[in-house]
Parts: sequence; structure tokens; C-alpha cells
Amino acid sequence: MLKETLEEVKSKLAELEAEFKKEISKFRTGRASVSILDNIRVDYYGTPTPINQLATLSIPEANLIVIQPWDHNIIGDIEKAIRNSNIHINPVSDGKLIRLPVPPLDEERRTEIIKTLNRYTEERKTTARILRREYRELAKSLEEEKEISEDDEKRFYDDLQKIVDDNIKNLEEIESSKEKHILED
Repeated sequence: MLKETLEEVKSKLAELEAEFKKEISKFRTGRASVSILDNIRVDYYGTPTPINQLATLSIPEANLIVIQPWDHNIIGDIEKAIRNSNIHINPVSDGKLIRLPVPPLDEERRTEIIKTLNRYTEERKTTARILRREYRELAKSLEEEKEISEDDEKRFYDDLQKIVDDNIKNLEEIESSKEKHILED
């Protein structure tokens, strides 16, 4: 039973790590990336729709995103949605295409992104620690109810601690890599 519980913890921590990677992939690094448009929704006939479902997205240059809507009537709506988003990029339209010139990052913006990255990392570490505490309490209650021995509880806690420590180390490595990427662009 404790092995299944440890597998459950590993699974939850893997989900936490995957979600963390996905979140920080949206951080702008000075290079064009269509992932910065993922959270932007355009009101398309009353339905909030992701831009990638309304247009072809491409990156012809390292600092330019081109949006080519399939329905040219929604160009204004897409521009409005981008302006109202928090990505700090001003769209330029010629009536058929929308160009998003990605400006290079200045030092102030890099520092701001790194602070946000650090906050995200700390939030995920806290989540991992909360998960550890919950499962530790579960094992303690099983031991108190005499369903497992004290030695089993101790072994479980040691294994749990190792899994959580490994996850936190992975999060820190991902953070460090992203921070390096932000600073070198």
C-alpha cells in the first residue's frame, strides 16, 4: 500500500513539474515564440477562442510573429485582444496579416521576469512541501491505527523526503536554466 502511495506522490509531483515547465515557457525572452499567445482569447461570434484556432501563426524571423487569420473580418478583434493582454507587444496590421514585433528585453524587464520566475518556483516548492506534509500525516495516522509498523512509517517518510527533494532540485534546475536563458538573450 505504501508503494502505491509513493507512486501517487511521484505522479502528482511530475504533474506539478510539467505544469511549471508549461507556465514558464510563456515567459518572454526576447525571442519570438507563439506560446506567448496561448492565453489570449478573441471574441469570435460570442465565443472566447484561442488565436491559434482562428489563424496561422508563424515566426519568419527571430523577433517577429506573424498572425494570418483565416477570416479577415476578425483582424481588428485579434489586435484588440493582443493589446488588452499583458504581453507588452503592439500588433501591426496591414489588413491581411498581423505582425507582432518582439522587442529586445531591457535590463529592467529581465529583472522583472526573473522575479516572477522566482515567485513561480517558490510557489511550486511550497506545493511540493504541502504534498509531503499531507502524505506524512497519512502515514502517521496509519501507524497510529496499527495498520503499518513504526519502521514502515519511517522508511516511507525517508522515501517521501527523497522524492520531494528530487522534485525540488528539478524545479530549481529548470528555474536556473530559464534564468540563464533570459539573461543571455
